[in-house]
Amino acid sequence: MSSPVPSFIVAIPARYGSTRLPAKPLREIGGVPMVVRVAQRALQAGAAQVVVAVDDQRIADALAGQGVEICMTRSDHASGSDRLAECAAHYGWPDDLIVVNLQGDEPFAPAAGIREVALALAEDDAPMATLATEIVHAHELFDPNVVKLVRATAGRALYFSRAPLPWARDAFAEHRDALPAGLPFLRHIGIYAYRAGFLKRYAGLSRTALEQAESLEQLRVLEHGYPIAVRLTPEPFPPGIDTLSDLQRAEQWLRAQH
Repeated sequence: MSSPVPSFIVAIPARYGSTRLPAKPLREIGGVPMVVRVAQRALQAGAAQVVVAVDDQRIADALAGQGVEICMTRSDHASGSDRLAECAAHYGWPDDLIVVNLQGDEPFAPAAGIREVALALAEDDAPMATLATEIVHAHELFDPNVVKLVRATAGRALYFSRAPLPWARDAFAEHRDALPAGLPFLRHIGIYAYRAGFLKRYAGLSRTALEQAESLEQLRVLEHGYPIAVRLTPEPFPPGIDTLSDLQRAEQWLRAQH
């Protein structure tokens, strides 16, 4: 019998400026702004509250009437988690509140996955949890836009990287057009859960060399010695949207659903 899902809120960091895809939150998929689709997914998951942390009034305007709260934040945050830490301080969230960070570029996040990351945090004493899914195609492993991770046998993250992980030395010396069997190749899914107290602590941690080199905020957590629980997603997450080609693929995926 599955455990009951704890009460949680969803906070969505949505930054207007994006290096690879300018005005990303407002890019339309099927005629609906991406950030609106993300907010709708959060509401469908049963969150007690949905807050969108924005840095531009245009994003706030796009979300009018969607039943979510808007938290206007600074534009200079280094990561989505830093942006949500400002929200935590603004709202005065209690330290034990479970906050799910649903990235603003995950417009097709399944409700079951949003609930699963909240449950993963509730059932582990790690201060942070996230999700992963199996990589089945070699081109994904070698794509730097796909974040890979390796985890320990107990299910906690060892490392995240844009580089191929793990590196199958002998197999890849021969060819790299297929993945060798028997190795856990995992794609990281950009969703996190943490207690509000840790979210506030995270913002006080200094940025780290690996975090900046890989441009992966979760490495700050590992480099400062905090564990991250990792669970496999119960339902597929279509890939997040980072580039114009991702946006085009999302349009195709959406059409295929109808």
